[in-house]
Amino acid sequence: MPSNFGDKEQRKEDPSGHEQRFDHEKTVKRNPHPDFNKVEASRPDWADKSEWHFTKTKQPGWKLGQGSNDGGEGLRKKHVEINPYEDGRPAVFNYKLLISGIIPRPIGFVSTRSEDGSSTNLAPFSYTNVINHDPPLFTIGFAGGFSNAKDTLRNLEATKECTINIISEHYIEAANATSINAPYGTSEWSLSGLTPAPCTELRPSRVQEAIFSIEGKLLSTTEFESRATPGKKTGVLAIIEGVRFWVREDAINEDRNIIDPGVLRPISRLGGIMYGRTVEGCEIPRPDFAEKENEGETEGLLKPKREDQ
Repeated sequence: MPSNFGDKEQRKEDPSGHEQRFDHEKTVKRNPHPDFNKVEASRPDWADKSEWHFTKTKQPGWKLGQGSNDGGEGLRKKHVEINPYEDGRPAVFNYKLLISGIIPRPIGFVSTRSEDGSSTNLAPFSYTNVINHDPPLFTIGFAGGFSNAKDTLRNLEATKECTINIISEHYIEAANATSINAPYGTSEWSLSGLTPAPCTELRPSRVQEAIFSIEGKLLSTTEFESRATPGKKTGVLAIIEGVRFWVREDAINEDRNIIDPGVLRPISRLGGIMYGRTVEGCEIPRPDFAEKENEGETEGLLKPKREDQ
């Protein structure tokens, strides 16, 4: 970590890191539409009546060994091999490929506060996930190294505190607004119109509109170096321990251990500027070997593992 990390006066005099990040964003060309407003106007209205519901699986009568449910259509398609480090391939190509292929991704809407308490930050991160339950552990991935850290990472490293809020349908526009390239020092809370709510163990606010929020404390960070450009720091992984959960009362069951997806209605991140809604699901019980064996489904399928598998 560089010696000037978190140096408020240095950043006040030279906000170039803030500006450089938005210049980099322009090179990504995330928005594929020259006139997005025109494209959006041509689309159907938001479907308010799309209520959460269950469906059957595509092939409810599937048996062990039957493989895919597309009749083998996928086997007739060819694949393209991509070397992420091939000559002439920009790193941004790998970024765009991965965010369009690893979907849907949860969005961690992260709130932090500076060490002196004078500044706050609220920003969405789609490199977010849960990795353990005892203790409750979460990961947040930050693009760029410590020397060009985003405000969220700077605050998190300095205070070891943050809240992770899950974005729901009813505030998707407000959450997206916090990614705007506003002047350094501008409040994302104000621009989004969202409401800060107090936490029990932390100083950063949680989002009052969020149905599910987590108070978290930083356990560790790991900085990564570019393979294509040795010496260049390209990312930081933060591991957060959840120390308090907040769930809106109409979304939690009596035992306080299951959140209703029909109330949570989470928004996920897709590729480009796309977001996804979660409005339907299906249930598939985990198979029990003894049961399947008694039913005869395993007959002829119990073979040793091979090197070509």
